[in-house]
Amino acid sequence: MEIDFVQHVALVACVDDAGRSSIVGGGRYVVAKPGSAEMAFMVIDAWQGRGIGTMLARHLIAIAREAGLTELVAEVLRENIAMRRVFERLGFVAGARSDPDTIHLVLDLTGLPQDGAALR
Repeated sequence: MEIDFVQHVALVACVDDAGRSSIVGGGRYVVAKPGSAEMAFMVIDAWQGRGIGTMLARHLIAIAREAGLTELVAEVLRENIAMRRVFERLGFVAGARSDPDTIHLVLDLTGLPQDGAALR
């Protein structure tokens, strides 16, 4: 998994569950080419709809910007409406390529305000 916080960044979301810390979600990006990284995240079913995916994505976007990346890309299954909405709220737009099962999404990091206002 070689997470180095340069080419490969990964975060987890934890909750206190009866005195134990449990991982309920995770997200990552991997630099695919200079300036561009592919981002993905997941949240276990019981914790979906609570903003965890959005929180993970916002943190990954901030880290990517600080690292000097210019875009993040993601592939989302067409039927995953909830995930598509999360990406849309974060400013991702459909890219030129797609296939019958997935939608290619792109976030231009150079167009975001420096104070992160678009990510709130």
